[in-house]
Amino acid sequence: MSLQLIYPDWPLRDKVTAFTTSRIGGVSAKPYNEFNAALHVGDDEKNVLTNRNNIKQYLSDGVDVKWLKQTHSTIAVDAASIDADVIDADASFSTSNNVACAVLTADCLPLLLSDHNGECIGATHAGWRGLVDGVIENTIKAMSQYIKPSHVWLGPAIGPSAFEVGEDVFEDYMKRNANFESCFKIKKPGKWNLDIYQAAKIVLRAADITNIYGGLYCTYSDKDQFFSYRRNAVTGRMATIIARR
Repeated sequence: MSLQLIYPDWPLRDKVTAFTTSRIGGVSAKPYNEFNAALHVGDDEKNVLTNRNNIKQYLSDGVDVKWLKQTHSTIAVDAASIDADVIDADASFSTSNNVACAVLTADCLPLLLSDHNGECIGATHAGWRGLVDGVIENTIKAMSQYIKPSHVWLGPAIGPSAFEVGEDVFEDYMKRNANFESCFKIKKPGKWNLDIYQAAKIVLRAADITNIYGGLYCTYSDKDQFFSYRRNAVTGRMATIIARR
């Protein structure tokens, strides 16, 4: 089965295999149509497993995708440590040729990370809470035990014109870093639009990572290509995957 994939616009295509699935090309029925990769949203398990199995055609033989139980935490784990029991975490990294890192999203920001040789790779799920709490920094720290990432791709997430948040979110970000103010545009008293792409760039640049790509989509606005929790509530999830070549 042919899937419609979104590939990073970065100079690492000969080093890593990386992509985000769209909602196109799977077997799930409404409201999860068509390519839902998440088991936790109410979709038929057989359909989800069929969809996940179809991802393998885009990976090298013997590569095992390691899925996480995402909880909007800041936990980053070695994907090779994940076995039959799915680990509670929101990021994973790997130095193994046999392991693919994966995160699931439907408005939250997926990030793919790698050093310039593709020796240590990672994937991060960053919603607004995980981002401000430090999930990106924790992923970089965990990967840096081996090799610090130098390249990051920001996968499809909700765009700034669609991402409305309250005063509490604005205050949380301001308490963390005054530079985040540039990510907010006031919509009306007590309501702000948040540019989560810009927030991620601020975090990455503070970590001396400047090779940043992507950030070009809006999952909320593009209903044909992407799932969006904010738009539909009951919906599927895209998968963002990275593996060493």
